[in-house]
Amino acid sequence: MPETPTAPAPLLLVDGFNLLWAGTFGFPAPIFSRDKSRELTGLFAFFALLRAAIRDDIDVAEPEVLVVFDGEHGSAERAATDQEYKANREATPEALKPLQFLAPVKDGLDAHGIRWVEVDDAEADDVIATLATRAAASRPVLIMSRDMDYYQLLDERVRILNRSRKSSQRIITAGEVITRFGVTPDQWPAFRALTGDKSDNIPGVRGVGPKVAATLLRDGMRLSDLPGSGRLTGAKGAAITTAWADVLRWESMITVRRDLDVPVVLSALASPQLPRPADVVEKLGLW
Repeated sequence: MPETPTAPAPLLLVDGFNLLWAGTFGFPAPIFSRDKSRELTGLFAFFALLRAAIRDDIDVAEPEVLVVFDGEHGSAERAATDQEYKANREATPEALKPLQFLAPVKDGLDAHGIRWVEVDDAEADDVIATLATRAAASRPVLIMSRDMDYYQLLDERVRILNRSRKSSQRIITAGEVITRFGVTPDQWPAFRALTGDKSDNIPGVRGVGPKVAATLLRDGMRLSDLPGSGRLTGAKGAAITTAWADVLRWESMITVRRDLDVPVVLSALASPQLPRPADVVEKLGLW
């Protein structure tokens, strides 16, 4: 008898830099080599948090895991559109501390059969959006990140895992966005263009908060249709009209791309299980 084909493994897309920063600055205690000459916090925490997420937070079969890193020139296109894009991010040695762990993290992923991808001229958001859209046609997709830009990707097959939330609330769905913010995932870029996004240095329209934005966008209103909708009234409507060119630009910047040429072929097979983070460090010879 022919073998019954196995179902494709669910896909776990990991926002690599987001996890690396969270691990470096949010781990309960610093980790050092045995002789105290090297700090290993970011490396150890990256694998500890990833292993814990796969073990504790995924309620389906063993996943195919792919870690996605921002390309070195990934934000250049958006920065060319608006020079203030991410200009608020510090470039001090302390703020860039996680980068010292990037090479050993990649080495650790390679050593344990966990694939990763980095497209030089693309941000992780766009690479993940492209891969999530591609994979969701045939299997569930989980995006591990704290970045709310991914909310625009949520649907019946795509969910988000945010481990900074308490355990019962870590999985974010499209329904939560609708209930919590009053907009659909498709409207998320418009919502954030109006209200702002501090993490990317997008100011939004002064005086327009989440409630006002949700009211303006009710019933599936598209941002481009707002000027002819009769909803831009009063002082806040005037503020949006005055800032209209900026609002449209911000919406475009927040909207992730889903059509990149990403040089990776997804296998739909479960990835190898990760060992304890101490074993990863040991295998790299860094203790």
